[in-house]
Amino acid sequence: MTTNELSPEEVRDSKIYIEWGLTEQEYDLIVKELKRLPNFTETGIFSGMWSEHVSYKKSKPILRKFWSSNERVLQGPGEGAGILDIGDNQAVVFKAESHNHPSFVEPYEGAATGVGGILRDIFSMGAQPIAVLDSLRFGELENAHTKHIVDGVIAGIAGYGNAIGIPTVGGEIGFDGVYAGNPLVNVMAVGLMDQNAMQVGQAKGIGNSIIYVGAKTGRDGINGASFASAEFSSAEKSDRSAVQVGDPFLEKLVMDATLQAIREHSDIIVGIQDMGAAGLLSSSSEMAAKKGEEQAIIDLFQSADLDAVIIGQVTDDGRYRLNFKNEVVA
Repeated sequence: MTTNELSPEEVRDSKIYIEWGLTEQEYDLIVKELKRLPNFTETGIFSGMWSEHVSYKKSKPILRKFWSSNERVLQGPGEGAGILDIGDNQAVVFKAESHNHPSFVEPYEGAATGVGGILRDIFSMGAQPIAVLDSLRFGELENAHTKHIVDGVIAGIAGYGNAIGIPTVGGEIGFDGVYAGNPLVNVMAVGLMDQNAMQVGQAKGIGNSIIYVGAKTGRDGINGASFASAEFSSAEKSDRSAVQVGDPFLEKLVMDATLQAIREHSDIIVGIQDMGAAGLLSSSSEMAAKKGEEQAIIDLFQSADLDAVIIGQVTDDGRYRLNFKNEVVA
């Protein structure tokens, strides 16, 4: 335990978990399930995974009202993106997502990384992204701050798509005073794929390696999932560090290398998962390969000047364990 880390008792007494988006009822449920007090790290894990951004805990009852299965649906809810059969052994893959909070605090990067996230959802399913769309709502334009947000959001969506080479083919925009304090920034991506290239975000096979691929992690984007799910109030400071800084040029390399890995090594790749707002925690299986086959995957990504490192193994006991300096910390 680091010197500035609260003890389990201090976490309980200070109720710091409320700042992280957990309610007292949820904290009590965690204690009941664990049959002990969660430590600082474990409490943070729950705050990320139980956030609206990751678990959709408030919107799931509404989302369940939409139809999600028929003879054309190859992949419904539960994966990174939806997949529909369009005949000729081809499929269309699509994903929509909101980046409202980040776009209010840091309009350009908030909107740009929203595009980046859904593009990863598309190509991590094995599809080539072909188009981006957006649906935007802002406050009235007579406000200087609203103009700043509008300019930044539109530039962020366009800039990211242009840099990675995926066109923004359509969108819609609306203005109303009700959105002055919290704009809606919805972005969507569409991809095409051969059905036999479908990938899912699974982690199967005891001992299989989990390989983490992509950009190095900076100080940006920390606690992004909990931040994105919080409600704004005049008392709360806007935390810019919670907004990730996107790198579309690096993401283009990740996209191309990932699709190449799927084409050339589909026999050894078990699952691929995009790293969302809760990062390694929510993915936990960016790429899992058969034992002894990892180096081929690592070599492919390293040939594109990308980092690819083994960060863990798949287990079958239903436990999520984190180790730091040979000590189990969660």
